[in-house]
Amino acid sequence: MNLLKFGGTSVANAQNINLVIDIITKASQDEKIAVVVSAFGNTTNMLLKTAELAAVKDEYYKDLLQEIENRHIQVVKDLIPVTEQSAIISHTKRLLNYLETLYEGCYLLRELTPKTLATIASFGELLSSFIISKVMETRGLDSILKDSRELIITSESYENAQVLMKLTQENCQSYFKTNEKQITILPGFIAATEKGETTTLGRGGSDYTAAIIAAAVDANELQIWTDVSGMYTANPRIVKQATPIPHISYQEAMELSHFGAKVIYPPTIQPVLDKEIPILVKNTFAPTQEGTRISKKPNGKQRAVKGISYIENISLLTLEGSGMIGIPGFSKRLFETLLAEQINIILITQASSEHSICIGINDKEASRAKIAIDETFAYEIASGKVDPILVEQQLAIIALVGENMKNHQGLSGKMFSMLGKNNVNIRAIAQGASEKNISAVIKSDDAKKALNALHEEFFEAKIKQLNLFVTGVGNVGERFIAQLHQQQEYLREQLKLNVRVVGISNSRTMHFDAEGIDLQKWKKHLAKGETASLDEFHQHVKSLNLRNSIFIDITASHEVSKVYGNYLRNNISVVTCNKIACASEYKNYQNLKRISQKYNAPFLFETNVGAGLPIIDTLKNVVASGDRIHKIQAVLSGSLNFVFNNLSDQNTFHDVVTQAQEEGYTEPDPKIDLSGVDVARKILILARESGYILELEDILNDSFLPEETLNTDNNEDFYASLTKHEAHFQQIFKEANEKKCRLKYVATFENGKANVGLQHIPSDHPFYNLEGSDNIVLFFTDRYVAQPLQIKGAGAGAEVTASGIFADVIRIGKF
Repeated sequence: MNLLKFGGTSVANAQNINLVIDIITKASQDEKIAVVVSAFGNTTNMLLKTAELAAVKDEYYKDLLQEIENRHIQVVKDLIPVTEQSAIISHTKRLLNYLETLYEGCYLLRELTPKTLATIASFGELLSSFIISKVMETRGLDSILKDSRELIITSESYENAQVLMKLTQENCQSYFKTNEKQITILPGFIAATEKGETTTLGRGGSDYTAAIIAAAVDANELQIWTDVSGMYTANPRIVKQATPIPHISYQEAMELSHFGAKVIYPPTIQPVLDKEIPILVKNTFAPTQEGTRISKKPNGKQRAVKGISYIENISLLTLEGSGMIGIPGFSKRLFETLLAEQINIILITQASSEHSICIGINDKEASRAKIAIDETFAYEIASGKVDPILVEQQLAIIALVGENMKNHQGLSGKMFSMLGKNNVNIRAIAQGASEKNISAVIKSDDAKKALNALHEEFFEAKIKQLNLFVTGVGNVGERFIAQLHQQQEYLREQLKLNVRVVGISNSRTMHFDAEGIDLQKWKKHLAKGETASLDEFHQHVKSLNLRNSIFIDITASHEVSKVYGNYLRNNISVVTCNKIACASEYKNYQNLKRISQKYNAPFLFETNVGAGLPIIDTLKNVVASGDRIHKIQAVLSGSLNFVFNNLSDQNTFHDVVTQAQEEGYTEPDPKIDLSGVDVARKILILARESGYILELEDILNDSFLPEETLNTDNNEDFYASLTKHEAHFQQIFKEANEKKCRLKYVATFENGKANVGLQHIPSDHPFYNLEGSDNIVLFFTDRYVAQPLQIKGAGAGAEVTASGIFADVIRIGKF
């Protein structure tokens, strides 16, 4: 004989009940079965809410009662042939009329006793089991309805009754021994006292009903049919990558259930555990899926960690004080106080110093607990031996569960390391001697991020998810997104990185999608997005609180560069091609570095110098290896190199600059490049990364632009000035040509000083043959004396800059 239990969602409506009957029909073909059913989805909550309203003389209770009646009558009409509806509807209404009488009593007396409440709560299962049994009768199934109150006998604690197991087992065995029907339908959740008064089995009562009967009759298997395909490695509503656990032990299932896995209720397991009856958790809406099998010893090779679960709405209460050290009895008094208040303790932890005890309880009970504990320890608090109880709310408990964990070293280290990398602060830790569970108390706001990060670490094929928030989708930004879209599959398959763009913004609008923006349609989504705001963008990123978040600045904006610290403080990495922050005051540059280290949030800006060339990364490695930089010589402006490589007496300076801007080699404001400010920023960044303290104003900038050109404040006037001073630029070209030299805008750092300016480069110099928009850097160090370390290649352009940003994202992915 098998026991099948169907939860509220499985019998929520006529359509679902048809699925349930199909499962029952198939299951009963080869052997007898008993079927325990819950109330129709959410009915019990409605029954209790209606009772509360009636007890305070709120007339709205009548509307809710009518809604309950309509719902059940409609199911009868949907499932029972018209010719057979009359008697069934009549009996259903008789039950509902009795229920109405109970409500009227509550209304008149302004009273709602535990006994009355238990009786009212029982109607959900009484109605559902009656209707389902009648549907099966009309379809010719060999079935019978049996009232569970005639089998399960309990104490007189009406709302959460204790089962009298010996008497209950005798009743179940006696009934099923003589019952000849192939299918027995039983209402879950409800029971009765020895006097025949209705009681309920508390939260998870229908599961408990099924387990009690399964154990009493030595069932072959207990099947729990619900709306998910078994117990998952994590809550699938929060962790999209979670998967069902094929096999799990009783102890592991109880741990997961205790810590928030709501598929089954922990007490359910105990009766069948004693008899070693396996439990199979199945999905009513996907009955062919394997589900989860719970047994004494799962088959096959098992993971060390079976699942990750969590409990919300936790308060952490801390009793501490120097007067506790070495004094026996503090714990006893604390726990007795909570016992007297009927407050359940979810987690306990105490430091070996005996200076403090932390307990986790439900948020709703925190205020009552504090009052009671402070009263118990009033003398010690008044005398300064202990502090008033400290209450921290809006917390969650996250737990790793696995019976095999004790045989694997380093699991707790991996757990806490992963939480630390994602800036999840741990308020308390608990681990039992059995090592089946490692629990940590964290902020509720961090629970989603923590669950996903831990699931990625322990269950996924080492595929790390990166969540990108991109500001600036102009020429470079658009190329970056295109490159990312092209390489997404490669990144997943070869580098084990799942890179998603979650937020995107330009100067006008911004758009977010927590599941990842479709990179084929991002422009359409952005066009319909909300009004852009730097502050609102940051708040969105914070509220999503996703693991491995990266803010990417692909602008040249002063305002955007000011917000980097806000992201880094929230453990959000920053990648930028915007040079303004790193070339700002040394104090700000150093502060960003410090914040990055403190909050374990990488701050990468490889594209600040040389676009996609690995100049900064190479420099960091040289310095990290113990080498010292003495001198740097470089051509660092791809735009200026392009301009002077293309300038001749056959064209104008104006036209060459226009071409450079059209091809994406200059900043939106080309004067930044041509004035030498951009090059000055770059050599400043290299000097700082070499370990020197330098400010932008310390760099000598010998500009070749006329004063009038430097003083323009818009692109139109700037280009007009270039035309006006064409003779000046032609003279510069002529002087270099006469010396058989080429013009290069060179940045030099030596002896702690830096300068930038236009130079005549002879044919024997490494810079002479630098073509197009290429950059070149020469590092002279302790180790590279006669022959400097040289890096050369394309140093400007949207594609290479985008690829440099891409490379920084990959670097973070590998951290």
